[in-house]
Amino acid sequence: MRICGIKLTHDGAIALIEDGQLVFCVEQEKRGNNPRYQRIDNLDAIVVVLAEHGLDTRDVDQFVIDGWLGEAESQFDVISGAVPVTLKGAPYLERHAEDLLTSHDGSGLMLKNRIFPYRSYPHVTGHVASAYCTSPFAKTGQPAFCLVWDGATSPRLYYVERRSARFLESLLPMFGRTYVVAGLHFGPYKRANRGWGDRSIAGKVMAYIALGSVDEDIVAVFRELYDERFAAVFARRYGADMNSQESMLAAVHDFFEASELRLKNKSPEDVLASFHSFVERRLVCEMANALQRHSCNPGPQNLCIAGGCALNIKWNSALRRSGLFDAVWVPPFPNDSGSAIGAACASVAAHEGFVPLEWSVYSGPDLLRSDVPPEWKALPCSMSELATILAGNKPVIFLTGRAELGPRALGSRSIVAAATSVGMKDHLNDIKLREHFRPVAPICLEDRAPDIFNPGTPDPYMLFDHQTRPEWRDKVPAVVHLDGSARLQTVPRTSQHRIAELLIEYEKVSGIPLLCNTSANLQGRGFFPDVAAACRWGRVDHIWCDGLLWTKRS
Repeated sequence: MRICGIKLTHDGAIALIEDGQLVFCVEQEKRGNNPRYQRIDNLDAIVVVLAEHGLDTRDVDQFVIDGWLGEAESQFDVISGAVPVTLKGAPYLERHAEDLLTSHDGSGLMLKNRIFPYRSYPHVTGHVASAYCTSPFAKTGQPAFCLVWDGATSPRLYYVERRSARFLESLLPMFGRTYVVAGLHFGPYKRANRGWGDRSIAGKVMAYIALGSVDEDIVAVFRELYDERFAAVFARRYGADMNSQESMLAAVHDFFEASELRLKNKSPEDVLASFHSFVERRLVCEMANALQRHSCNPGPQNLCIAGGCALNIKWNSALRRSGLFDAVWVPPFPNDSGSAIGAACASVAAHEGFVPLEWSVYSGPDLLRSDVPPEWKALPCSMSELATILAGNKPVIFLTGRAELGPRALGSRSIVAAATSVGMKDHLNDIKLREHFRPVAPICLEDRAPDIFNPGTPDPYMLFDHQTRPEWRDKVPAVVHLDGSARLQTVPRTSQHRIAELLIEYEKVSGIPLLCNTSANLQGRGFFPDVAAACRWGRVDHIWCDGLLWTKRS
């Protein structure tokens, strides 16, 4: 059975599951250098993606649309070709605690002038389904708690078993975009014209806080104002999250405006570092309290984390360190980039239960064939030759195979470089037009990672925090963040991906089992779709793609 999951709103994507296996997931931002968070406004995008994979719309057995904003239902105003189409979908949240798999069934999905029926499940259902069905817990049939924390919701705790999933409670009355709004009031992204802010600010704030220190006096101010304002305004009642976007936004800004008055003599980096710490502690504390109320399962305590806040590697690590859970799983697409997959998984779950999904993180778009600008020439280049170029302190754009799913570059659409130079981090930030305090991630052979990082445990999708061991900080300074941490990606030596081969060859040349790794993309855009786009960008002199090294003629 072929099920096509569709995410129409921001982070638009199209995914196909066939007989329990993910065939592909194409995020719109990864096509044609599209802007990040690109939505699907024209249903023809679905037709095009299916055709690229040899499929007609009639080859699909079930279309599923991810739900969106609305208490009872959502609405999507799109076009099919040039024809306006209005589709109705499921709401953002489930209506009742046991209603995650209650679908909104509709008709009117117009594809190639044909009308198809479709189903739609609540947006949070997609997060729960994508996180659990891709987890190791699904493979072994173990139940798991699932924490979903999205920009427009408070952190919501669910419990997933093979045949059912249910909402348990909201952990605290703080919405995911609160972290973004904090950056609008303090630090380099402070703005006079305030709303919800650019969602990309969250990751930048997470980097910026390394400049500061946690000040317990500041934490105390946040704790006091939280009790007065957040907890008072938003009661912990079911469904409160989505009742009023305007009142939610007003309360968040009111909280930080009051904070500004109390903390005007404090440095912004210390304020944001302290706010981060306050939220982290509160989250772990409330999770512990919730488990006392709901833990009746005598087996292992497992946790899946999903939603945009699951990209916060420090909060993920705090939950894992807490000792509350035996195992913690975060998929590589925890934000809405995984919602098309989640919509399809929800449809599978409605029929078969929450069964495991066979999947690979390298299931995105394949590299396109395109005309490279004539000033660039290509010569064959082996991995050992490429490793030698990198050892000469020259960065290389590394493109191979199908793109990664989710927002992290994991070796298929990466800029790689030696980490041994003090200046390489600044160089990479300069060519990518990023702030000086932004970190550059290490990509490391898995068996060597514990020697260099603490804990250095397997982290194939860069979703947990690791500290660089003191004896290695001077050896690989380009991947050491300002607070000594690293957003590590580990790669097994046995991996069939070409990046593993490169790391092995580079280790032979240099004795260092890791490289710098940052995404290959235009600023504010998705990954490069082809070699030609990387050449036109022109800010890196070498581009390696499937055995060929492209170099600009002098």
